[in-house]
Amino acid sequence: MQKKSNHTSNYGNNNTCSIHSFRNICCGIGTSIFQTESLRTSIAVQGIRTWVNDTSSQGIAWGAAAIANDGDKIISVDTIQIRGADISYFNWYVDSNQTRVTQNFQKQFNYTKNDQNGFLKGSEATGGIVTPGVSCIQGSSTIVIDEDGAGPSLPLCLKQASGPVSLAPGTQMIVYYHVPNGIMNPADAGQLNVINIYAGNAGAQVSIRTNNP
Repeated sequence: MQKKSNHTSNYGNNNTCSIHSFRNICCGIGTSIFQTESLRTSIAVQGIRTWVNDTSSQGIAWGAAAIANDGDKIISVDTIQIRGADISYFNWYVDSNQTRVTQNFQKQFNYTKNDQNGFLKGSEATGGIVTPGVSCIQGSSTIVIDEDGAGPSLPLCLKQASGPVSLAPGTQMIVYYHVPNGIMNPADAGQLNVINIYAGNAGAQVSIRTNNP
């Protein structure tokens, strides 16, 4: 499925993109009452990272991104693709708590470590610092990652998604996503890959260099 936005503009650094689509509606009764409504759908995506474990022949790979609704309408983030392959919703791990997300939106996301099945262990399970405390617990459907170690920001509580993620205007989310094994391989470390993130027809396409965790 190919999606196109009506307008694309890049701004700032850190792989930031803002994508818009517009609809103008004019209606009237007789000739005396008119109403004009400008509806704008827009998402901004930044901090995109991808990692591939270059010591595993399974092709264990993950990605992360910060996504904001900077338009005027509620949106549903519904597509993440890498190399043209859709990432299943069940492979998305999302934090949309606005306090935690706002504190971490500008952070450089980290990978921690993966287990033998390719699942991220999170900060606490790998001996990292999780401070200040967070109420969620690392598990099969939750990943807890502290992006600033002993710093003041709350750790992310990334919950497994089951479908598109809705964002009201002005709100944000952070997503980590597990790339299905085999789409990437150890030789991809250091290479450029294209990531697509969409909310309906508004979307971002970014070429990003894959890291080795």
